[in-house]
Amino acid sequence: MAAQTVYQTERGVHLVLRILYFFFFGLWFSAIWASIAWVLSVTIIGLPLGLWMLNRLPQVTTLRPQRSSLVVAENGSIYHTDVKQRPFLIRAIWFLLVGWWFSALWLAAAWALCTVIIGMPIGFLMFDRVPAVITLARS
Repeated sequence: MAAQTVYQTERGVHLVLRILYFFFFGLWFSAIWASIAWVLSVTIIGLPLGLWMLNRLPQVTTLRPQRSSLVVAENGSIYHTDVKQRPFLIRAIWFLLVGWWFSALWLAAAWALCTVIIGMPIGFLMFDRVPAVITLARS
């Protein structure tokens, strides 16, 4: 039997509470959170904190729990696994030439889509993809 990857999601807040949170707090707070995270991300010193904040943007917007991937080995042991990332040089070049300005447009479009009910699913998907847009990070 080969190793098997399992995606684990912690139990989150009840859906009704998440909806209320989004409309009364998450929508406007996520705009502030995303703006601060983006400004931090375009500075060398603030980049780690900015990326950490961008990775938590879906959770800040809707209280969606974080998802992690676990691998169950043949001997029954369970461990966390990281996704293999692209080479650092390629990611750095992408960030300098495209990622920093395109991510600002991406975040603005995602937030705007979340303000209308029809656009919410696409907006939330776009929020999930922000780390990939800014630095080509794989999740």
